[in-house]
Amino acid sequence: MSQALHRSLRIARTNRPQSAVRRFLALDAVVTGANGIAYLAASGPLGELLGVDAGLLLELGLFLTAFAAGVAWLASRPQPPALAVKVVVDANILWVVLSIVALVAWLEPTTAGLVWTPMQAATVAGFAGLQWAALRATAR
Repeated sequence: MSQALHRSLRIARTNRPQSAVRRFLALDAVVTGANGIAYLAASGPLGELLGVDAGLLLELGLFLTAFAAGVAWLASRPQPPALAVKVVVDANILWVVLSIVALVAWLEPTTAGLVWTPMQAATVAGFAGLQWAALRATAR
């Protein structure tokens, strides 16, 4: 077993890769859902804090909440289909790339936004890495 896989399974507190996939999906769903709900409930104040348009945050909140619900449903399956998990991993990677591109290309964030955007992108990248490692372990 590779060291990265071993660490991923230890983080998930299981020796079963399928359980690790489900746990990493569930963690992603909780964090993404909380972020989405925050954007929905407080898009105005968060927009001011981060220097991001409140309308954009509202739309992102809708997307993130729906995405989190789908990921939570997937995590609830006894054996999440590999293709669906790959779609989640790919969506997470896309989110990371778009977050960084938006920060560099068109957002004009406050200092808080300059900290928040890469921090949440790194968190999402971490989810993608953990999910991918656990998914690869299920294939073995």
